[in-house]
Amino acid sequence: MLNKLKRMDLGVISIMAVFMVLSTLFVRSAIAPTPKFTGYDIKTILFFVIGFIVMFAMAYTDYRALLKKSWYLYAIGVILLVLVFVAGAKINGARGWFVLPGGIQFQPAEMVKIVIILTTACQLGKRFGAPLQFRKDVLPIASQVLLPFLLVLIEPDLGNAIIYLVILVGMLWIGNMKYRHVMIGMTVIVALLIAVVALFTAFNEPIKEYLTSHNKLHWYQRINTFVDPGNASKDDKHQSEYARIAIGSGGMTGDGYMNGALKNKKFVPYPYSDSIFVVVGEEFGFIGGSVLLLLYFLLIYRMIIIALDCYDRRGAYIIVGIITMFVFQIFQNVGMMIGLMPITGITLPFISYGGTSLLLNMLSIGIVLSIKVHQEKYEVKTD
Repeated sequence: MLNKLKRMDLGVISIMAVFMVLSTLFVRSAIAPTPKFTGYDIKTILFFVIGFIVMFAMAYTDYRALLKKSWYLYAIGVILLVLVFVAGAKINGARGWFVLPGGIQFQPAEMVKIVIILTTACQLGKRFGAPLQFRKDVLPIASQVLLPFLLVLIEPDLGNAIIYLVILVGMLWIGNMKYRHVMIGMTVIVALLIAVVALFTAFNEPIKEYLTSHNKLHWYQRINTFVDPGNASKDDKHQSEYARIAIGSGGMTGDGYMNGALKNKKFVPYPYSDSIFVVVGEEFGFIGGSVLLLLYFLLIYRMIIIALDCYDRRGAYIIVGIITMFVFQIFQNVGMMIGLMPITGITLPFISYGGTSLLLNMLSIGIVLSIKVHQEKYEVKTD
């Protein structure tokens, strides 16, 4: 155990400790104007303490044990995604949560992200770095992602559903997908996006009526605000507009901790969760936001170094999947706060308040550390 402790990446662990401090401070500032959220900062510390326990427990566990059980985990994940429609709770418009005793909320869609990374790494590992064949490799891998993607999309949880696809694309690319297949895929995706935007604009009212009749008006509001902000209602644009105003008002150095005017006046919804980057931008300005992004960069950099040192390709594929997941979540969350991306329910990793997402993100980091710790078995074999 001492040898394993010595092999852990202290840089990654240190960054996690810094995130714990920052998240607690930002959440405390975010909940200050709203008494009903009192205690969320203390809960954040508790979630991080549990998260560190999970992270170190996973780091001491050989990650290959997870790979061996990955398809069992996949089956459990799919079953949970189905059961959530029957016994799940509806929160923020999506029926994607289980409410456990004590009021603890568990979101299966978060867990399935890690499961998809493990199963995809298993399938890619069988190719030993050889170019992927479309029928034998790409289609089977894409198929195992498609089922949870559709289930989560129906909840509806567009944010996590998109993350599944992004993870798939990132891992296929590193798994040595042929360039012509990449070009075909990119062409199809771009064509679909153009078609969706064109159809949404042309049939705006019928789409609104249809989604409203199926209790999915929030889908229309989010898409319409991004695609056609000029015709979106004031209420629909409320979150995106005030988020940009708040971040812009922070200037270079911000208004000071706990002094964010728009946040304190409750103009920005969910400042402790989806919109927590608004708190960073308004109270710490451009410099504060840049420092936070620099911390993410350092974390990703350390993970890339660990992936490059892997003897086991599957370990490297897992790390690439986790990196892809984090990078997209960061880009999406910050992007939607500054108007570059549509509003979704994606939180900012390690900073936003949330038990399920934080614990699973810490578990992901634990897997990365496990991959680094357990490479010594390969070194012994090559001596």
